[in-house]
Amino acid sequence: MIVQDILDATGAHLVHGDPRARIQGVSTDTRALKPRELFLALSGPNFDGNQFAEEARRAGAGALLLQDRPGTAVPRFAGELPVALHEAPRRALADLASWHRSRLACPVIGITGSCGKTTTKGILAQLLETRFKTVASPNSFNNDVGVPHTLLLADRDTRMLVVEIGTNGPGEIAALSRIARPNVGIITNIGNAHLAGLGSIEGVLREKSELFAALPKNGTAILNLDCRYARELRDATGARVISYSVEGGGDGDGDGVGDLNAEKPWFHAAGTTFRLRGQEITSPLLGVHNISNLLAALGACLAMGLSLEELLPAVSRLKGGRRRMERIEYGEVVVFDDTYNANPDSARAGLRVLAGLHGHRRRVVFLGDMLELGPEAPELHHAMGRAVAESGIDQLYLVGELTRAAAAGALEAGMSPSRVEHLGGREDALRQLERCIHPGDVLLVKGSNAMGMDRIVQRIGEVFCSAVS
Repeated sequence: MIVQDILDATGAHLVHGDPRARIQGVSTDTRALKPRELFLALSGPNFDGNQFAEEARRAGAGALLLQDRPGTAVPRFAGELPVALHEAPRRALADLASWHRSRLACPVIGITGSCGKTTTKGILAQLLETRFKTVASPNSFNNDVGVPHTLLLADRDTRMLVVEIGTNGPGEIAALSRIARPNVGIITNIGNAHLAGLGSIEGVLREKSELFAALPKNGTAILNLDCRYARELRDATGARVISYSVEGGGDGDGDGVGDLNAEKPWFHAAGTTFRLRGQEITSPLLGVHNISNLLAALGACLAMGLSLEELLPAVSRLKGGRRRMERIEYGEVVVFDDTYNANPDSARAGLRVLAGLHGHRRRVVFLGDMLELGPEAPELHHAMGRAVAESGIDQLYLVGELTRAAAAGALEAGMSPSRVEHLGGREDALRQLERCIHPGDVLLVKGSNAMGMDRIVQRIGEVFCSAVS
């Protein structure tokens, strides 16, 4: 693009430099900025993007877009560097991404859901990359900054674009969908996540269904029939529907067997095996939830014209996301690191995987607080404790104040007090790890990202890898 394109797309006004200067990409972070990229200065509660203008120039920025406010002046160092001002750079980023989306010929696949969306995105990208040049959201780039960034990563050679779309409050998915304009939409599930911002499970349903509502009539909705709100989600779209299920669906309001239905799943050292359309399929990813994530990705591939047969070799080579049920061996201890984030549905999915593993000395859960659940947080943690007790897990260790309710739930469900221990906060837990874990254990470590449960995984590695060496 040229600087004039940026001005036309965003309404920014040029205060210095040549509007015909060419720009190669957009960055909001001087640490990752590449030569000739536009530096778009975002600000937040604890930082002022305008203050990084000099760093952007030193990094080779092709132009600057700064926030226009009283007293804003053209940087003295500017020289020939184009400088534009805009009253709301965050909105400018969205407008620029929307303009860029209109230039792209490739289809866009949008993914949302209460849990599993990042894993599904990763699976889908790996499958599509076997045939097409594919761009997908880095990490969990799924908000009003991440979605525009993902769109701006695509170029004229991109053939498939996969965009993860998240939310913390009402209206966000609709707004992001207007920018991304997806041709295919996946809603992995509707569950108890972001209740603090969305208020209730009904609020989650309304918000997530906006992705399906945004699809064009010639688009495709990928529908999870195992979701208890499957009928409501189907009713939200006028697009064609490709459905999927595990063992025939029917979990609540789902209406039977999907177009893609996984049968007879079983777990083993190599991953998960199930039957699909008469064929036996093995994925390296463990758990029923990952079968569901895989089926969603396969549904999107079918919508893009790929056949199941040509996708199967790639299925056997799939890699899971980091800190998302990531299996790690530390000497004689096996850890499932699921610390990237947590809500009740994803925690139960991890618990089912652990409960299905046998041949270990003990099956142990380290559960940290699940955040952003609003007023229902104590009740949901209590129910999670009961689920741990009912699953037959050998030992439950708890970290954080909210998990005191999980301890109560586990004890009420009959788990022995000797098998339930609240360790206090994260630092308290780190000091006690060595006495809590024994060679031969298999562990699930789970908690919201802000709880820093990954530090526990790291400490386990330090203790048991040094013991082996």
